[in-house]
Parts: sequence; C-alpha cells; structure tokens
Amino acid sequence: MYETRLQTASSKDENKREMNAFLSKENMKAHPAQVNNRRALNDIGNLVGALSARCIVSKDAAQPQENPVAVAAEHMARVDRPITRKFGASMTNNMQASAQQRQGWPQCRAISEEREDEPMLEDMPLSWRSKQRRTMGHSFAIQSSQDTRGKAILPPPHRMLLDLKKKQTTSGVLAARSEAACGGREIEMAEAEEPLPNIDENDSDNQLAVVDYVEDIYSFYRKTEVNSCVSPDYMARQPDINEKMRAILIDWLIEVHLKFKLMPETLYLTINLIDRYLACQTVMRKNLQLVGVTALLLACKYEEIWAPLVQDFVFISDKAYTREQVLEMEKSMLHKLEFNLTVPTQYVFLMRFLKAANADTHLEMTAHFLTELCLTEYSMTNFCPSLVAAAAVYTAQHTLKRTSCWNITLERHTGYTEMHLRDCAMKMVCFHRTARQGNLTVVHKKYSHENFKSVAALAPAVLPM
Repeated sequence: MYETRLQTASSKDENKREMNAFLSKENMKAHPAQVNNRRALNDIGNLVGALSARCIVSKDAAQPQENPVAVAAEHMARVDRPITRKFGASMTNNMQASAQQRQGWPQCRAISEEREDEPMLEDMPLSWRSKQRRTMGHSFAIQSSQDTRGKAILPPPHRMLLDLKKKQTTSGVLAARSEAACGGREIEMAEAEEPLPNIDENDSDNQLAVVDYVEDIYSFYRKTEVNSCVSPDYMARQPDINEKMRAILIDWLIEVHLKFKLMPETLYLTINLIDRYLACQTVMRKNLQLVGVTALLLACKYEEIWAPLVQDFVFISDKAYTREQVLEMEKSMLHKLEFNLTVPTQYVFLMRFLKAANADTHLEMTAHFLTELCLTEYSMTNFCPSLVAAAAVYTAQHTLKRTSCWNITLERHTGYTEMHLRDCAMKMVCFHRTARQGNLTVVHKKYSHENFKSVAALAPAVLPM
C-alpha cells in the first residue's frame, strides 16, 4: 500500500513538471519579454505605471547634439518590466541628476583639455596625493575662475570630485575645545627666510621623540601655558606669609629634591603647584611647609616611577605634621587645583630649546643652573615658562662666551627675539652674580659639584647693550 502511494505521488509530480515546462516554452514564444516577470507582485498592488530606464555605463562623454531627456525617454519606452514605487522614484531622480550633469560636462571637458600642463589627479601616485593632502591643505579646493574674455568657467572634472565637505573628526573637536578654553590665543612663530635645519632628524627612529607631531605638542604648550601662570601680585593677598618665606621654602625643597634623587620635572612641577595653590587659597605661616611637602608628594606621584612614601615626607619635615595632615592637605590642593596637574613648566620648554641650540653638556648644565636660580625668586612669576626657558638658553650662551648666541633657528622654535629676552636675561645675570651670597645658596652648592660640571663657578655673563 505504501509503495503504491509513492509511485502514484511520483507520477503526479512528473506530470506536473512536464506541464510546467510545456507552458514555459509556449510562454517564451508568445511573450519573451515577460519571462522574468514576478507575477506575484501583481496581486499585492505595489506596482506603478512608471517604467524603468536602462543604465548605460560609458566612459565617454555625452554627445552635445543628443537631448538627454529624449534619450532617457527612449530607454524608458523600451523597457516593459514593472518596478516598485521606491525604485521608480530613485531611477527618476538619477535620470534628472544625470541630465543636469551632461549639460555641464562638455564645457568642463573642453576646459580640462585646454589645461594640458596641469597633472590629472588620476595620473598622480597615491603616495604623492596623500602627501599633498597633508601639506597643501585646501590647494585643491574648487574655486570659480574666469577666462581671458571675462566669462566664468567651471573647474575641471577631476577637481569637481574633490569638492567634498571636510568631516569633523574627534581630534578636530578636541583641538577646537582646547583653543576655546585658551581663549583662542594664537602663537605666531617667526618665519625664516632661508631653510631651517631639522633638529629632529637624528630622532626619526626614536618613538619616544614623536617627531611626527612634536611641533604640534609644543604649539599647544605655548597656547596653554598662560593657564598655568599665576598673578604676579598674589602674595599681597596672603595675610600671614610673604615672598621671603616662599623663597626659604623653595630653597629647602630643592635640597630635598636632590637628596631623594628625583627627576628634574618633579621639581618644576612642585613649584608650579605651590604658586597656583597660594594664589587661590589663604595659607597660615605654620602650614606653609605642609603645602610644600604635599606639593612635592603630588609631583612625585605624577612624574616619578617610584614615588616616596608619605611617611618619608613626614620624616623630612622633622615630624612637624602627621600622616593624616599630609593626606588632608593633598585632598585640599587637588580640589583647589581642580586635579589639573598636566601643565607646561619651564623644564619642557628648556629641553626643546636646548635641542634647537644643539647644546652640549656644559650649555645644558648652565641653562639648568640659571633656571633653578629663578625658582626661588618671586619676581620671576612675571614671566611665562617659555620665556624663562628661552632666556636661560640665551644667557647660558653668553656665559660660555659662545659666538652665535641667538640665531634664526632658535627664534623659530622659541618664538622670541633677543629684544624679548633682554629683561629676563638681565635678571638672571643678577641672580648669578649673587648666588653665593646670603642664606639661600642651595642651587649654587648643587651646581658647584663635578656631577653638574661646576658651572656655578663660571663668571656671570656680559650681555650686549
């Protein structure tokens, strides 16, 4: 019984297939254009009366004597395949855009043929094109121009393809916010009339030197260093401390920094944190050393790989403060400074300017000596960090009696001329002259050691009038 049913079902399937094949052959003979039609679409009523247009792909331009609208209508008349509403509307929009493009294409082609001396974008190597986009900026931007007869002409087709809106990337948004936070302050570097040597040429293989964007980093430092500066008269708002107390504190911290063998960046950041905190918070005399110790602790946590323990700072202060007091002051300083510890100090500018000066060890040590002499002086808060660093390099060149003390390369990388540096450099010479006098002589003793090339023993510089 089961086999008989299978045979009956298979015979019915064979008869059905033969009938469908016969009907399809007859259908092809009668209506060859409707073989691929999907008849199921006729039942759901989603067809429109508009006919589709065939898309002809050709690299040649359209002939000027042909009417684009007539050509499109002719192609539409040839096609009898039904389409959906969405596809029909899309094809209609494409035909209108193609008709408008064909009207301006012959003129663009004629203009591009006249400019045979201009390299086509397709003929340029890919690497050159990418380099041009980075270096030339908007040089390929589309601009309307006029021919010799005063008639407006259209740009060549290969330039029409480049008329794209620049996308706003995340980096662009962050850069715009940074400039807005800095008040849009632009720093104009002195442009050299002759080619300048590449000071980063020897560091092209050093990933830590980031030679690809080191100029952008220091340009950003120059824009944001104003935010890390303090008012030069903030000490007048402190009722219980004065400039001399500040100088004693910093002189002691320089000695502590040397005993702990900390990084140079830590010392400069410590002084910056102290000044910024005193500028916005009233501090009593008995807590001034606590502010200095806490600032050194924060700078060590930020700059050092292995920061000293809190108990170490309690010990160096002769146990004048407890561990809880140090931690409480740490929270107070961070809240007042809004946790902003990333600031450009004199050190970051000094290292860049010494590199531009092609400095040797003696010049480097002399510049560091002059810069650290300025840390204890309250009057040096009048100058921004980049100016202090540039003046230190300039004064160190004269201290060592170098012939070329300030050239176009230093002007380009520092943004200062000799006239800008004169006032700050004169103060440094005075500090150098009186460095071994008085009670605050830690910096002079430090740089009198052989490890620092004994640059403190050099005679003070004589600056040209």
